[in-house]
Amino acid sequence: MKIQVPEDVEALAKLAVDAAFAVHVELGPGLLESAYEACLARELQIRRVNFQRQL
Repeated sequence: MKIQVPEDVEALAKLAVDAAFAVHVELGPGLLESAYEACLARELQIRRVNFQRQL
């Protein structure tokens, strides 16, 4: 059974995954989670995605 995801949710998920991937590519492995979180927050700001940290 395939679940239909609304287009707006799909688009937002793509933005989030693309931003997370960009951060990972730039920073690489081995940093603390807090470093990745801060950089992902900045990346999302640059991409003008509204979000809340640690909700």
